[in-house]
Amino acid sequence: MRFGGNKLLAELDGRPLLQHMLDLAASLPVAPVVAVLGRNAGELRAACRWGDELIVVNPRPDAGLSSSVRLGLAELEHTRADRALMLLGDQPWLRVAQVEPLLAAATDSPLVVPRYQGTRGAPVLLTRAAWPLAAQLHGDQGFSQLFATHPELVTYVDVPGTNPDVDSPADLSRGAG
Repeated sequence: MRFGGNKLLAELDGRPLLQHMLDLAASLPVAPVVAVLGRNAGELRAACRWGDELIVVNPRPDAGLSSSVRLGLAELEHTRADRALMLLGDQPWLRVAQVEPLLAAATDSPLVVPRYQGTRGAPVLLTRAAWPLAAQLHGDQGFSQLFATHPELVTYVDVPGTNPDVDSPADLSRGAG
């Protein structure tokens, strides 16, 4: 069973799911932070504590994850950012210790992807060189499209633990696994 509407507003430990990711982003050495919101942008703005994040509203979230990726990268085009860490709003159990290896990876690869116990996952780190490729994404498949068509551009980094996402209300009670 899928979650249904307003998933990012669902509470975990007294905070909306999105707040968990905003707090994580604020604790990382990344700037600027771009938050791409969907139809419930007004409710999310009211429910979360915001800092210096750049907020972009996706007018067509039904076009899939790729539409949000494109909007976020378009916003970063106007900054000095040379890489983008694509955090997903429904992964509240992600920790700094899991993201730091991606940020520290000394690689010339345009795409840096975590592996949790041998399985690739999120978040994905893209250098600016990969942004035009990400602009070609479509639908809700995310970056797996690029991993399949451009495996030579990917560096995998093994990270500790797991990183489950929240797809259903039951996932909130199941926890990080």
